[in-house]
Amino acid sequence: MAPLFSVLLIALLLFGLSLLWLELRHRLRPASPLELRSSAWKVLRQDDGVLVKGTLTIHNPHPRMEVFVPEISVKPTLLGRGDLKAVRISSEIIPNHPDEQARADGYWFAYIVKGRKSTEAKLRLKITAPAGVDLKALLDTLWVEILWVNYGPFGRLQRRDAVLVPLRRPAAATPANAQWRAGDHCQVLPIRTHLLGVLDDPAEVLRHYAGAVLQPGDILTIGETPLAVIQGRYHHPETVQPSALARLLCRVFHPTSSLASACGLQSLIDVVGPARVLVAWLVGTGLKLVGLKGWFYRLAGDQARLIDDITGTTPPYDQTIVLGPERPAAICAQLAADLGVAVAVVDVNDLGRVKVLAASPGTDEELLQRALRPNPAGNANERTPLVLVRP
Repeated sequence: MAPLFSVLLIALLLFGLSLLWLELRHRLRPASPLELRSSAWKVLRQDDGVLVKGTLTIHNPHPRMEVFVPEISVKPTLLGRGDLKAVRISSEIIPNHPDEQARADGYWFAYIVKGRKSTEAKLRLKITAPAGVDLKALLDTLWVEILWVNYGPFGRLQRRDAVLVPLRRPAAATPANAQWRAGDHCQVLPIRTHLLGVLDDPAEVLRHYAGAVLQPGDILTIGETPLAVIQGRYHHPETVQPSALARLLCRVFHPTSSLASACGLQSLIDVVGPARVLVAWLVGTGLKLVGLKGWFYRLAGDQARLIDDITGTTPPYDQTIVLGPERPAAICAQLAADLGVAVAVVDVNDLGRVKVLAASPGTDEELLQRALRPNPAGNANERTPLVLVRP
């Protein structure tokens, strides 16, 4: 028994060291401390087209590291309600550094963002079309991708962020225009909104689009993916660097799973760490052999079920990987206190699967299961991320 015990002990020690090595290698990957935020977006209707303006803020929270931003550009994409071939869009980036003047020719010179400092850039995007084209009726959404380079002790990193700017907004729900649907001992009202993004605030969205029809006893739900994109929890696969572990393990998942691609699985690894994913897979596989399924997702955490790989969401987010929302329970409690009705974050599909990720205290989850099973919000192309349930 002693030799066998020694072999097992050595094996466990080697396995533990391997997990430690995986975690250290993951945490010591090249990374830039720079953070990009956008704000002050305005959509201005003009006689010759539409002018969209916004501000980009680049912040360096590191106390000492200095990081260069040698390149920055934008890639705007228009989404509309018809043929956009005749529509033209031009973009301009205007540096607004705190300590250096912008060049008159508009050239972005390599700028150093020092530790605990920030800089800005102003964006101007002009949308035009030939006479006779009704831009107001044609345009729907502007998707602005920011392509920028970070250069420093970590090397040279190409980064890609994006912000969605709504160019039109539907009318809010009112008692006069609300189209209720009959449910199982309840009424259900899908509520249309504009395409949501990081420029939105959850409380303002719910209050604006649903506030006029809310009554005591109602339950207002928001989809988990719309909440996640409001929180900015999406990224382009180009910015993901799949590890050997991600390339290997992604092959064991069902082809329709969001973890069946190297970038999708690496997105989970980036959230929970490689050691947890590997242990979850080993234990989950072992338990699956004896008939116990689903343990990988239990052990890997909620994000394992919530990640949507590309094509998993409505355009333009269909080109990104969307994570699950952060702190949904706390958000539900706060929204319920603000609105005076119960609030829940849900994940519903066309197969009748209803998952209540989080709900404010006292929410009737059994009622939600009955009401949402027919998936009244549709498959996201309807743009009804809010559903009001009334007993």
